[in-house]
Formats: sequence, C-alpha cells, structure tokens
Amino acid sequence: MRTAQQEIEERTRLAGNNKFELLLFNLGEAPGSGQRELFGINVFKVREVLVMPAVTELANAHEHLMGVANIRGQIIPVINLPAVAGCAPKKGLNILMVTEFGRTVQAFAVEDVREIVRLDWDQVLPAESSHAGAAISGIARLDGATADTRLAQVLDVEQILKTVMPVTTEEINREVVGPELVLPTGSVILAVDDSAVARSVIELGLKAMGVHYIMTKTGKEAWERLQSISDDAIAAGQRAADRVAVVLTDLEMPEMDGFTLTRLIKQDPRFKTIPVVIHSSLTGTTNENHVKSVGANAYVAKFAPRELAATIRGVLPH
Repeated sequence: MRTAQQEIEERTRLAGNNKFELLLFNLGEAPGSGQRELFGINVFKVREVLVMPAVTELANAHEHLMGVANIRGQIIPVINLPAVAGCAPKKGLNILMVTEFGRTVQAFAVEDVREIVRLDWDQVLPAESSHAGAAISGIARLDGATADTRLAQVLDVEQILKTVMPVTTEEINREVVGPELVLPTGSVILAVDDSAVARSVIELGLKAMGVHYIMTKTGKEAWERLQSISDDAIAAGQRAADRVAVVLTDLEMPEMDGFTLTRLIKQDPRFKTIPVVIHSSLTGTTNENHVKSVGANAYVAKFAPRELAATIRGVLPH
C-alpha cells in the first residue's frame, strides 16, 4: 500500500513531465441543457475529500458562501460550488473537497466525486480559446483528441475565491514593492499565467516596479515568444538574455505547465542563463524542492507582491 508521501512524490514526477492528475466531480444539472457536466481540479490542490459535515452559517456572508465547518479542529470556509457555476444539484451537496493553495485553506461543496484521471497538460485547452466562463481556466479532453472524447471544465479557483471571498489586500504601489527596478537596457520580464486574476495582480506589481514586461497566458505561448525573441536578438547580434531579464511563470497551465517550461529554458543554451522564478499557488516543501530540481532560480507564492518584488530583485545579477 502506497504511503501519502509516495503518492506526493509520484505526482511531483508527473508534473516534471507535463502531466498532472485531475479530480473529477459533478455539480448537478447545467442551466439550459439539464445535463450533468463534469468539472475538475488539480489533485495537488486537494487536501482531502469527505462526507459533508455540519456547516455553520455566517451572518451577511456572500450568497455562495455556505458558512464554515470545523475540520479536524480547523475552521474552514465552505463554498457552494454548484451555485457559483450556476448548476442545480439533484442529489444534494453530499461531498466536501478541502483544498490548500496560496497559503489558504478552503472547502468546496459538490454533488458527488467521480474519479481521478491522469492527463497531459496539452489535453487542456485554455479558457479563452474555448469561450468558457470566468470561473473556468480550461477545458480538459479526457480521452485525448478523439471525436467523442469526454470533456471536463477545469476550475479557476483563484477567480472563484476572488468572487466569493474577496479580501482586503495591501495596495500594490511603490511603497509596497520598493524602489524602481532598473533592468538592463532593452530587456523585459516575460511573465506567464493562465488565470486572469493572477495576470492582473502581476501586472500591477510589475508596473509599480517600473519595469517593461510581456504577459502571456500559457507555457506554450511563453516558450514560443521566447524563441521569437531569441531569433530577433541573434539577428541583431545579441543574446536572448539581453532581451529577457527574468521569466516569471505559473505552474498549472493548459498546453504546457511551468515545470516543463522551466526545464526547456534551462536545458537550452540560448536561455539557460535567464533567471526563472516560479510564481504559483501550489505552495509547500514538496513543490519547492521539485522547482529546484528543474533548475528554477526561485519560488514565490501568488498574491504576495512584496515577496514577489523581493524575489525578482534577488535573482537579477548584482
């Protein structure tokens, strides 16, 4: 029987090969069609799945926040996920998924949990290309690129939390991020994140630092952009490192994840001297150790602009 640590290590190895595991669940009938669509969340974000416990309602809370539950002595907010997605559960809210990422713990009530599937990130289409709603980061083709493949909607948990549980965060300004960051002349920071919420926060931070940047939405797009920048640089008698000062990348992304992007950069002679900073909600010792194994220069949690600014300064040549 595998131990919890062995399971974590196995999933970490998957991440290093552009693969991941998706926990599939139902939220009820979709509006209009009446179908019970599949939804999914990265297993790495799930702490545990349990039968719905007692939930204490909170006064004046968001309409989709059911309340809080006492899970092993920790008081955890419970979000009505079918309500967020506009679905109508026919079997009731029977299952609670407790998730942990970005240094926060929260739980999502769902109708039922189906299975765990192992996928390549290139089986997931970006949300923008599939015209999905704001709460969805991508569409997963569960059986590959076949004509009759099952589809699952991958949740953008960051967007959901921003909607249901908005928090008052410190304003992102020069006082927070520190003095203006002066990059080498003609260079930019290449940033990539599939979440619209995360991209907006990153942009605010980079603007406050006074740096030029290029924003992309998937690891594949960032990799293609980096190669294009390299071609232009070589034609001008320069190196790619003269044009890109730092690559800032998320981990979970459709088409190509951040682990794979980082490994490609660090294994390519054209790019290996460019510092790579992993900027992810998948925090924890296991992920941070794996980040080092693929050659990233640093790891920083999402939505911590002060730490992000300090980390970017730390990886630049002094």
